[in-house]
Amino acid sequence: MIQGKQIVLGVTGSIAAYKAASLASMLKKQGADVTVIMTKNAANFINPITFEELTGNKCLTDTFDRNFQHTVEHVSLAKRAQVLVIAPASANVIAKAAHGIADDMLTTTLLACQCPKIISPAMNTRMYQNPIVQDNIRILQNYGMEVVAPACGHLACGDVGEGKMPEPELLLEYIIKSLQPKDMQGLKVLVTAGPTREKIDPVRYISNHSTGKMGYAIARAAAMRGAEVTLVTGKTELTPPVGVCTVEIISAADMAREVKVRAEEQDIIIKAAAVADYRPRYTSDEKMKKKDSDMAIELERTEDILEFLGSHKKAGQFLCGFSMETENMEANSHQKLIKKNLDLIVANNLKQTGAGFGTDTNIVTLMSKNNTLHLPIMSKEKVATRLLDYIMEHR
Repeated sequence: MIQGKQIVLGVTGSIAAYKAASLASMLKKQGADVTVIMTKNAANFINPITFEELTGNKCLTDTFDRNFQHTVEHVSLAKRAQVLVIAPASANVIAKAAHGIADDMLTTTLLACQCPKIISPAMNTRMYQNPIVQDNIRILQNYGMEVVAPACGHLACGDVGEGKMPEPELLLEYIIKSLQPKDMQGLKVLVTAGPTREKIDPVRYISNHSTGKMGYAIARAAAMRGAEVTLVTGKTELTPPVGVCTVEIISAADMAREVKVRAEEQDIIIKAAAVADYRPRYTSDEKMKKKDSDMAIELERTEDILEFLGSHKKAGQFLCGFSMETENMEANSHQKLIKKNLDLIVANNLKQTGAGFGTDTNIVTLMSKNNTLHLPIMSKEKVATRLLDYIMEHR
């Protein structure tokens, strides 16, 4: 997603500067062209040579460095930059940025840049919570800069609280998001993901093998393209995507409630969750004891959320369902498409190698009333992109 992109990484005087080296390495490994600008104080925490070795580019520290090609360096760099990230961002640099002070290479480049800007504050908890710093952060946000909230935890000074620079993996997500076309800006998208758990007693439940990977990939891709995304998810081991409102549920009834209360305001609904079709008719508040004889659990149907959505679909709303089959995939999926009044159904066969639960890849067929599109095996991230491309083309 960032292959060949021009990224400027600003590093300021903070103990968290070492994390910036990891971020620079990640960006370079994904094919980005990374230029690092360090403040004078940042060099007290990490050597500029580290960034030069990681990026293959000169690390800039001096606005008036004479060892460069005959261009005004901060202006030339600002023109090339496709995103500028300051991580870590000290209280001092945040104050300068908020008030247009340009007295070093980083702040002059920041002022000259017209690309997206991402600021990652990192400092002592008391400094971060100081009303002056908070006012400066709000000023940056009012100017359209993305400010990444710091993490909470044990700080280098010994305090515990908010102020830690987030992990490089999270900042990478923000950078990728800033570089994506925003063709879904202004759209509200609801995605469901993961399994449901249907309680038997306090220690047992009925569930399935869904990991949520497909639904999470769709939610992430939609958010990257500018949509306002709500992810209603069962229990998974996955980290919620950046910029997504995540609603965690347990049972099919929980999912039905959370989806129905939000459905009417959505422009696009994508039901990728593996919702239980049945639940125990009776549950126990105490652990059911093992007996010598067999035990039977009476089951009852859960509510068909997709069918409800299809019968209550508002004008202009796009409804997409998923269909996992083990036989007669296209016939069964097409029948489901018509019966539930869907605009699109994503069908796959659990028996195909590389498709189904728990894998990082999928093999899907996109089916509407008049079209069928077979996609080859690809990562679930690419499936998510192709799915959203299709929806945007046909909605």
